[in-house]
Amino acid sequence: MPQTFRARAALLDMDGTLVDSTAVVERLWLAWAQPHGLDPEFVLSVVHGRQGHQSMAIMLPDRPHEENLAENREMLARESGDVDGVVEVPGAAGLLAALTAYPHAIVTSADDRLMRVRMGAAELDVPAGHVTAEHVSASKPDPEGFLLGARRLGVDPADCLVFEDSGAGIEAARAAGMRVIGVGAGSAAHSPDAVVADLTHVTVTADGDGFAVTVD
Repeated sequence: MPQTFRARAALLDMDGTLVDSTAVVERLWLAWAQPHGLDPEFVLSVVHGRQGHQSMAIMLPDRPHEENLAENREMLARESGDVDGVVEVPGAAGLLAALTAYPHAIVTSADDRLMRVRMGAAELDVPAGHVTAEHVSASKPDPEGFLLGARRLGVDPADCLVFEDSGAGIEAARAAGMRVIGVGAGSAAHSPDAVVADLTHVTVTADGDGFAVTVD
């Protein structure tokens, strides 16, 4: 049954939400994990949605933070140089076009360079509004990025609608006091307000001083 949400701003995750980068993310992270003897299933349960240094801290809890930061910089550089298999999540271009008239921003755990590389590989335009890893002190599931996005757009968090795929991202949006549309079947496990298979199931229409988003 269709559901409709009214909002004044949209905040959109990138990886897994606008851009399908699963192949490269999993390829590079599994290669990183192999010398550490980490279980691949555990690795894949951790890395999605978070900044790399936080993922490393979870997987290697006894390692110094400075070492994680240094390796994360190396990982970001490798990710920026590998776009093999990076494609648009179906409907992403249409959703971004529909949101052009309304406040919206990307809120991603990627840095600015990686965001632009992956959006470019998927042939998607980068919105004027964006919050990347450089802009926050804490990674998702901390709500800092979403709260900063709302503040930059001049919209109350309760009037924002978030599009997210990962558990860390959905938890961050919830902690920010925002409603969440889960993208992809896997997002349902994290109890968003609604779930869509992809963004072709999202329709945006004008609604007073904001807009309405209908999902089916």
